[in-house]
Amino acid sequence: MSSETLVQQTTNSPEAEKAFSKENFDQAVMSTYGRFPLALEKGAGSLVWDTEGKQYLDFVAGIATCTLGHAHPVMIEAVTKQIQKLHHVSNLYYIPEQGELAQWLIEHSCGERVFFCNSGAEANEGAIKLARKYAHTVLEIEKPIIVTANASFHGRTLATITATGQPKYQKNFNPLVPGFHYVPYNDIRAMEDIISELDEGDYRVGAILLEPLQGEGGVRPGDVAYFQKLRQICDETGILLIFDEVQVGMGRTGKLWGYEHLGMEPDIFTSAKGLGGGIPIGALISKKFCDVFQPGEHASTFGGNPFVCGVALSVCQTLEQENILANVVERGAQLRAGLHNIAAQYPQYINEVRGWGLISGMELHPEISLVAGDIVKAAMDEGLLLVPAGPKVVRFVPPLIVTAQEVKIALQKLDKAIATVTK
Repeated sequence: MSSETLVQQTTNSPEAEKAFSKENFDQAVMSTYGRFPLALEKGAGSLVWDTEGKQYLDFVAGIATCTLGHAHPVMIEAVTKQIQKLHHVSNLYYIPEQGELAQWLIEHSCGERVFFCNSGAEANEGAIKLARKYAHTVLEIEKPIIVTANASFHGRTLATITATGQPKYQKNFNPLVPGFHYVPYNDIRAMEDIISELDEGDYRVGAILLEPLQGEGGVRPGDVAYFQKLRQICDETGILLIFDEVQVGMGRTGKLWGYEHLGMEPDIFTSAKGLGGGIPIGALISKKFCDVFQPGEHASTFGGNPFVCGVALSVCQTLEQENILANVVERGAQLRAGLHNIAAQYPQYINEVRGWGLISGMELHPEISLVAGDIVKAAMDEGLLLVPAGPKVVRFVPPLIVTAQEVKIALQKLDKAIATVTK
């Protein structure tokens, strides 16, 4: 079913047809986002429309979240079916939909146990708690340290912004949670040095938390040799290896999980964003040996309820049944080839193109005044939605169902936008 057909089938409620007021919005909602002057009200496939009726190609997808795009028939059916059946009960009872989703994740990953929550930040928070308990009870570390990477991003809770190796996210939120150290990404010598340095007294490294590809840090893929050496170090020392797969997991990279690009497996990994296709859900997934949580030690009221699990399972099954990962590989290659062609036209502005599957980054030269936000704004005027990944990287994360024609059109719109801002 085409995006145009889907949107013709949608109808606006009387409330949605009321004129949108930016002023009323800003008076009522906290200013926690630097919002673009755009209000979106409906979508279909890889297309969205604003309240003025203008159409956009959505290469943001809720920031790598709308796996199947907007208004996908499978999700519409799953949402309708589940909300009419049972939407929420307490985790004090067995939830069949939760068990089915957990089983699917285990069968399609290296994981063996799953805990469900509501977001990537919550999943990473759970991973931090699990790692700390494991360090205390199994590794017998009095004061465990978790090592993360510079330029990483792990969430907005107090613990996860501390884990995030970017001071701009931590400013004015002191005192931060103790027990974290940072090293450069893809630098094995730096990791070896910090493990050796902290191996004294009550302090020891208990876990390492990394992204297989850094998303917010500039779309920087992990180095295979680095991660394989890291796996060896963790096997020899007992240190837990944790992967944040919130942005790169669920097929975003052309493989179901980012770690599959690295030829090794983590002990724990987290998922969210694409897992629910836009329905809020997060998951903490671990091997059996490090599942040390006991009843009452971790919980989430809404985590894994029948509604979110039923919809998320439909997303997972659709990825598999419709062979969407093949499309991710093909469209990702097409997109990066086009980006390389554009970069060749503007060598004085564009430094590098990189990525995996349908997460790509176009990095601008650091010494020029042009920033990613300038290109994002110009692309928006052309009817293409993009998102920065730091001040100098434009990020491309369309729905995984994006078509070859839509990628072609997006590249044409991007070319026009860059021509505009570089005049």
